[in-house]
Amino acid sequence: MTRNMMLIINPHSGRGLSKTALGTIVSQLCAADYNVTVFFSNEKTPEELAYEHATKHDLVVCVGGDGTLSGVISGLLRSKASIPIGYIPKGTSNDVAITLALSKDPSKAAQTILSGTPRTLDIGKFHDRHFTYIAAFGAFTGVSYLTPQSAKRSLGHFAYVLSGIADVTAIKPRKTIVEYDGKTIKGEFIFGGVTNSTSVGGFIKLNPDKIDLADGLFEVILVKQPVVPADFLEIMSSLTVKTYEGDNFRMLHASKVKFIFEEEVAWAVDGEDGGKHKQVEIENCHKAVEIVV
Repeated sequence: MTRNMMLIINPHSGRGLSKTALGTIVSQLCAADYNVTVFFSNEKTPEELAYEHATKHDLVVCVGGDGTLSGVISGLLRSKASIPIGYIPKGTSNDVAITLALSKDPSKAAQTILSGTPRTLDIGKFHDRHFTYIAAFGAFTGVSYLTPQSAKRSLGHFAYVLSGIADVTAIKPRKTIVEYDGKTIKGEFIFGGVTNSTSVGGFIKLNPDKIDLADGLFEVILVKQPVVPADFLEIMSSLTVKTYEGDNFRMLHASKVKFIFEEEVAWAVDGEDGGKHKQVEIENCHKAVEIVV
C-alpha cells in the first residue's frame, strides 16, 4: 500500500545537503512505496510547513539540525497530527541524533527511517512553545544562535567551541529561585538547563544508562560559578565521570520546573533564541511524539 511522506529540508543547516545526496534519499524513500513530497524551508519555517501539511501525510521526515527537528515537532503538536517523525541529521552539533544513535550519513539515516521502529519521546513546553531536547540559560547558551551560519558551515562543531571560549568573559552568575515538583532551590548559577538528552551542545555529556527519554521527567542541570580552582576541577570531574554530584554541580529530575530571576535573563531553546525572561515555566509533555530509530 502506497503511503504519503512529507520530506522537509532545511537547506541552511550545517554544511547543507548536496544534490547527489538529496537524489539518493528521495530515490530510497520512493522505492519503499512512499509518495514523497519535498518541502524546502525557505519562505516558510519547518514549523509552519509541518503545521500546514502534516495531517495529509502518514510520515514526516526532516533533514537539518536539531532546530529543524524542533520546528517540525512543534508544527506537528500544533496540528495534532499523530504521525511518526523521521530525522536525517545535517546540523552542526546534532545532539538529538547523538542521543538516539542516528547516523549522520544521509543514506544510512534514510534506511533507518524505512526499517526502524517508532520510539516515543517526551517533549518540553517552554511557555507557549515546544522544545525537543533543551531549554537553558547562562554560559554558552547563546553560542548556537549567535554564531554566524557561515562559521558553522566552514568550521562545523569547532565554531561552537571558538564562540564558547569567547563567551567565557561574559559569564555572569544569576541569582535564581528554582521551584520543581514541590521543592525549592536558591543559588547563583552560571548555567541552568532543562534537558531530555544525553548530549548538550558538545559541552555536557550525560550517562545514557541513567537517562530515560520517555519517563515524564526532565534532567535539570544547575552549575554554580567556580570561585577557586578546586571548584572548577570539581565541575570538570563531575562531567567527566558523569556523577553530577557536588556543591557546584547539581542534577535534579522534575516534570515541572519554574525559574525566578531578579532581572531578565536570556534563554536558548533547542539552540534558538528563547527570549529574555524574569520567570520561566517549563512542563514535560509525556510521550508526546514518536521518532523512528
